[in-house]
Amino acid sequence: MPLRRSLARSVAGAVVGLVLLAGCDAGPRAGAPHPGAEPGPSTASDVTTDCLATGSLDTVAGINRFVTGVRGGGAFAGGDVGASVQLQDGRRLFVFGDTLRAPTYQGQQFVRNSMLVFAPGCSRVVLPAADGGAVIPDRPDGVGYWPMSIARIERYGVDLVGVGVQRVRARGKGVFDFEILGPSMALFRVPRGGVPQLVTVRDLGPDHVDPEQPMWGAAAVVRGGWVYLFGTARRRDARIEGFSLRVARVRPASLAHRADWRFWDGARWSRRERTAAVLVPSRGGVSQTLSVFRSGGSWYALSKRDEVLGSDLTLWRAPRITGPYVALPPAAHIPSDAATGTLRYLPLAHPDLLPVPGTVVVSYSENNTDFQQVREDPRRYRPRFLRIRLPR
Repeated sequence: MPLRRSLARSVAGAVVGLVLLAGCDAGPRAGAPHPGAEPGPSTASDVTTDCLATGSLDTVAGINRFVTGVRGGGAFAGGDVGASVQLQDGRRLFVFGDTLRAPTYQGQQFVRNSMLVFAPGCSRVVLPAADGGAVIPDRPDGVGYWPMSIARIERYGVDLVGVGVQRVRARGKGVFDFEILGPSMALFRVPRGGVPQLVTVRDLGPDHVDPEQPMWGAAAVVRGGWVYLFGTARRRDARIEGFSLRVARVRPASLAHRADWRFWDGARWSRRERTAAVLVPSRGGVSQTLSVFRSGGSWYALSKRDEVLGSDLTLWRAPRITGPYVALPPAAHIPSDAATGTLRYLPLAHPDLLPVPGTVVVSYSENNTDFQQVREDPRRYRPRFLRIRLPR
């Protein structure tokens, strides 16, 4: 159920994105491509649903009117996360986590992830042609993928779109009966004006359950030939506190080789993961998933302070990507509401969405502890958008 992770740990880790996949040996499921070759789609091509009219989405208010006012089509009724990227043909791609379908949908009513493509005045859901299920299918053993981040590399006539995901395994039917197993990546090939096609899914490291080990890839930045991977962690018995933050870096081609990773120890890059310095402590810390971006000569980490039970949408500012990160006064308040059961969590920055200098558009996910309310009106289970001002 969609409520499981929002109650337990916001949403899972935003990993790197397509730049990493294009740089490492990320080929189709049958094997890696020849070095330098453009990856092709998997054998079963994805398809899209018919156009759903959106109206004008050229303002934040317009986006929220659509999100809260349109019941949606059969293939997408509600979902969380909502990370996005703009394609070279002007369309925008959104990826969502646990997704509800309408009762009329002929197929799975609930999937771990979904993808929507927005063109002017129109949105379409991307569906696997094989079964119409999750756009990133579950593993054969039932482990699913929660998408967290998205990015792209532009090539002539095609975008390579990487989606950072996190592996999840259900342990039962209860609200908290799940396990987070680690990060993975999915690569899509998107021709200009065409349908996104899944190329490959790659697990980064073995399945392992331990919240005290940094979940590397909770946010990621590609800069200066390096991939900077941010990791979040907290104590197993933590309840009302956030996650601590650390950072590692690696060359894109070596992403899958942990021996090539280097960890910031507060003074230099070290080979030893256990020396990774805490950039933000867990008390008053970030959510498990966050955004890190650069604007106006400063670096910013954007998150909800102290996870889903906190209220402050917060920016931490730093002069360098390695810190030191200092919390600024709340940029907005997005508290959960115990009286109505409304949950507000997982704020993400969208620096390329409706850009205005000195500001950034932010989304956050909304949900409800009463799953029946979500079923009756899935509009309760969709991201909301706002624009915040960055400090000078």
